Amino acid sequence: MNRQDFRFFHRLRVRWAEVDMQKIVFNAHYLMYFDTALADYWRALALPYEEAMHQLGGDLYVKKATVEFNASARMDDRLDVGLRCSRIGNSSMAFTGAIFRGEHLLITCELIYVFADPVTQTSSPVPPLLREILTGYEAGEPMLNIRCGAWSDLGPDAKKIRTHVFIEEQRIPADMEWDEADAAALHAVAYNRLGQPVATGRLMQSAPGVARLGRIAVHKVLRGSGVGRNLMQALLDIAAQRGDRKALLHAQRTAQAFYLGLGFQPHGEPFDDAGIAHIEMSRPLGH
Repeated sequence: MNRQDFRFFHRLRVRWAEVDMQKIVFNAHYLMYFDTALADYWRALALPYEEAMHQLGGDLYVKKATVEFNASARMDDRLDVGLRCSRIGNSSMAFTGAIFRGEHLLITCELIYVFADPVTQTSSPVPPLLREILTGYEAGEPMLNIRCGAWSDLGPDAKKIRTHVFIEEQRIPADMEWDEADAAALHAVAYNRLGQPVATGRLMQSAPGVARLGRIAVHKVLRGSGVGRNLMQALLDIAAQRGDRKALLHAQRTAQAFYLGLGFQPHGEPFDDAGIAHIEMSRPLGH
């Protein structure tokens, strides 16, 4: 087994609390590493796990876990945990995992889960849509569908995400969140393959040739998974295609690193908006 066998990787660093006096990892911690990686695997599918399982009408329960030890991980090692869905049966699915230090294979595992009713915990057939999502991801298919359009078309789904992120999570007053710009702006909503809206943003034009992006919101479970980057790229592509030469936005300071990764640069002084620190950022648009 080698790294090329896996499409998905989760990276971690071994901490002192996870090692024994010889500074090698306690055996039981490897299962924790695989479990943590599996949580990130669902994020790579753009599936908020709890909401996705609720829609699918079941949950996943571990039936069997086997681990094979080839070599030990040590204090301060940087490890990559590879996972793939290797088999889907009628009501079960198997994940194959491997832990690497660089190219060196340390640990392998097989995790078998059963899809079951969460109340009775009796097994149920794996839903066809979940089967499609898992096989599609392993085949390299996109996990997101980004739709762009008017507020009249996308407003209900965009509003759902913005309500969760800005009003409920960040405590922004509702009368500050909704404005007349929504009716005129172009909106983008990212949907996962269950059809759930997971991110949104809007595009306006603040001056000829200058695109203004705003109300960028991503489901809190999926931040850092690439969903926000894909949504932003869709909006930037539309702005470039219509002839805009520059894009600007007001970034929350906590999201500044995210926008730096997209080529935006800060300018001016930080300012307060709705009680949250912001900074103006901009970037050129190519043609």
